[in-house]
Amino acid sequence: MRRIDLVGFAAGAIAAHPMRSALTSLGVVIGVAAVVMMTSIGLGAQQRVTSAIGGLGSNLLIIQPGASRGPGGGFVSQGAGTGMTLTDGDAAAIAAQVDGAVAVAPGVRGAAQLAAEGANWSTRVEGVTPDYLLARDLTIAEGRMFDENEARQGRKVIVIGQTIANELFGPDSDPIGKRIRVGSVPFEVIGLLASKGQSGFGQDQDDIVLGPLQAVRSRVVGRRVKGDNVQTIYVKAASADDLDRVQEDVSNLLRERHRIRPGAEDDFSVQNMASIMEAMQASVKTFTGLLAAVAAVSLVVGGVGIMNIMLVAVTERTREIGLRMAVGARRNDVLFQFALEAITLSVIGGAIGLLLGVGGAFLMAKLGDWPVAIAPWSIPVSLGFSMLVGLVFGAYPSWRAARLDPIEALRRE
Repeated sequence: MRRIDLVGFAAGAIAAHPMRSALTSLGVVIGVAAVVMMTSIGLGAQQRVTSAIGGLGSNLLIIQPGASRGPGGGFVSQGAGTGMTLTDGDAAAIAAQVDGAVAVAPGVRGAAQLAAEGANWSTRVEGVTPDYLLARDLTIAEGRMFDENEARQGRKVIVIGQTIANELFGPDSDPIGKRIRVGSVPFEVIGLLASKGQSGFGQDQDDIVLGPLQAVRSRVVGRRVKGDNVQTIYVKAASADDLDRVQEDVSNLLRERHRIRPGAEDDFSVQNMASIMEAMQASVKTFTGLLAAVAAVSLVVGGVGIMNIMLVAVTERTREIGLRMAVGARRNDVLFQFALEAITLSVIGGAIGLLLGVGGAFLMAKLGDWPVAIAPWSIPVSLGFSMLVGLVFGAYPSWRAARLDPIEALRRE
């Protein structure tokens, strides 16, 4: 028999029992929809992690005082309540002695109440050096950043984020040259940062005030930071390839400066943003894979459903099979027709499941504020996998139909 005729027979058999065909495909619909939703949510979470860490700056090391190693020594965590062990001198030594460190920015930070033109706003104020912009991948939208002289002299000038400008001066006003009282100290606004929006962790990155390190340390943060201590040192490496070497050089230099004996615990932590991002992405991938594997069980159940219904169909259509064989149909023709029916039912279920999965993912994103991203490969993979399910689970019923004896088949009622 011609293949086109067998395709027609298969389509006719599916169309003749629409309800049974729909129920046969239902398991595949649910399975594919679940897999697409899980992978979309996992990919969205992975992109959010990448965005959140990438927003801190690229090729970045964050050095903090008073750190200790976690269980197993593999993860470095900040030790709460430990002393201030980093100084301006440490930052200067890193900038002077570590090759590949293109920006070194020591900093302190504290919360403060801002007031200007009758408006008030509470935010965080960071005392930094001019290299902070390069280290954190920030840019100036209007005005300028304070220079080295202003930073060294502790001039009362600040650079503000877009949120500060909007809250204190209004969305359409020019804040450059205006004064803001930070706590009880008036500062002049000399620059406006370009907007970075919300971070992947939901933090408003435009709600920030940058001032010279000396000025913020002495006039805003006060007694919380003594002498020339700093709370953070940001180090930007020239490239991602240099990051591990720069981290090692920074650790060795600080251990030497802090006179830490061999084998003794560091009194600081160096957080490598690339390593953290890699570890978090690996964790998200693992959970995504587990969720997809659990969802894939539905596909297997759907495949079992297809095999069950196809076996029933073979029993019901025994006389039809015998009649076709009697008029010249070969065993391969019967095998092809029933396999085609199983694959068609599975692929149709896969296509419907794909649409439902994409719709469900966006619905969950809207209702639950989940990050989702539809992977382009999910479309061919879903359809291909549903076809594979139909082929595998339709193989036995098709083989059973093809093995029927035409004489015995015609005798059956």
